[in-house]
Amino acid sequence: MTTPNSLGQEPGSAAEPVVRLTAGAVRGRLEDGLAVFRGIPFAQPPVGDARFQAPRPAPGWDGVRDALAFGPPPPQESGIQGRRGAPTGPTGDDWLTVNVWTPEPDPATRRPVMVWIYGGAYKLGHAGSPGYDARHIARDGDIVVVTFNYRVGIEGFARIDGAPANRGLLDQVAALEWVRDNITAFGGDPEQVTVFGESAGAGSAASLLVMPRASGLFRRAIAQSVPGTFFSDPLARDIAASIAAEAGLRPTAADLATVDPRQLTDAGEALVPKMHQYEDRWGALVHTATPFSPVVDGEVLPVTPWEGLAAGAARHVELVVGHNRDEYRLFHVLSGRAGTLGEADASAALRRFGPGADPEAAYRDAFPDRSAEELYELVQTDWLFSMPSLHLAEAQSAAGGRVHVYELAWNAPGLGGMLGACHGLDIPLLFGTFTADLGNLLFANVEPSPEALALSSRFRSSWTQFARTGDPGWPAYDTEHRSTQLLDTDPVVTAYPEETTRRLWEGVTFGALPLTA
Repeated sequence: MTTPNSLGQEPGSAAEPVVRLTAGAVRGRLEDGLAVFRGIPFAQPPVGDARFQAPRPAPGWDGVRDALAFGPPPPQESGIQGRRGAPTGPTGDDWLTVNVWTPEPDPATRRPVMVWIYGGAYKLGHAGSPGYDARHIARDGDIVVVTFNYRVGIEGFARIDGAPANRGLLDQVAALEWVRDNITAFGGDPEQVTVFGESAGAGSAASLLVMPRASGLFRRAIAQSVPGTFFSDPLARDIAASIAAEAGLRPTAADLATVDPRQLTDAGEALVPKMHQYEDRWGALVHTATPFSPVVDGEVLPVTPWEGLAAGAARHVELVVGHNRDEYRLFHVLSGRAGTLGEADASAALRRFGPGADPEAAYRDAFPDRSAEELYELVQTDWLFSMPSLHLAEAQSAAGGRVHVYELAWNAPGLGGMLGACHGLDIPLLFGTFTADLGNLLFANVEPSPEALALSSRFRSSWTQFARTGDPGWPAYDTEHRSTQLLDTDPVVTAYPEETTRRLWEGVTFGALPLTA
């Protein structure tokens, strides 16, 4: 943990900008024409009697606190090979911190603000990851960008007795409240806040849209690859009991708090390879890589995002929603099973994940030229990401809200192009971080091509234009035209490109996953 400077000197040197916040003053650093502040606490460390509880306001400090280094990552598992490994960097309990990139920390400038929510299957991730370096977004878009840590895994999402549900989401609300109260000092406009996130970050953004506690904290939202996995309360409690049993404990805050948070992650990690044993109770969830998701508990998260948006809960929030064409291919390739699957594998996946009374026949009839492996991958792309994303957009549109839809169809160059437009490809393109984290795999540690750089610039210009005006540069989606921005070498606006899949899933409801036994 960085300790405050007791000298209390302001305003600091030109190379060390100082900003005064509600809790005290912080000193940042000038980097590439931006003022950057890292590791500012927005809540108390969630340990001791604060463990497994809703976030509590951070204590104030005297003098000027150095904000030069990212805060420590929240406790988490070791990660997915090739994507997010075990976090490195500072250690300690001050996990709940924010970071700010601003072109000018002048309260008079009131620039639009973008707040990033990282993904990672609700069990991985931290804002200090090099892949989330926001300098290009802030500089190219003349935007204030905020990133932050939130609790993941057992600490943030396990449904245990003696603790509120969805503590990770409550951390996100606390971070947005910090933005509301402090971002003016960094030159941002608290009335022009856009939340944006990918994968679990997109599921989080979707949750915030329908959470009463988040109402009024942001004006716009961008959801990149929304997962369809939200848990009912009975399912979440059953999963939590199994996780606690891995540690020989009951699923209560009191029991779990007896284990160091950095060791408790072992219980969640130990459960994942055993999840298939629970298929009779947990259903298709056991074939995912995570036992964590937002819980529709009726209080913190009263309804699923699809139900809430359809009822008009976020009609006033302008929205961008999209997905990548080949979402599941990342997981398929990383599993080591690419090129090994046959008809039996495809049949099992189609029956398990597809919609309707006879999903296998429906998919095979709709896609007669697809191989077994292509069908295996396609139905999981559709079930887990593409159709939840599209249906979220359609729910917003049906309620009279404004929503813009995109699909990323550009092939990643890594591994000889076999990854296609896979899950997570939008992250290095958006942030311009081609040689960090997942970018190392997707771009094969080579200099990005001119078309990659052009698409990367297009991502940033569309996202920041949306944050500034509510218009990303293409028409809003409706059920008559289904206008969709296809992001490829030559971006074009077209009718929704996965029309065959859309029709297969028409009328399907994405609800909270039930406890089936």
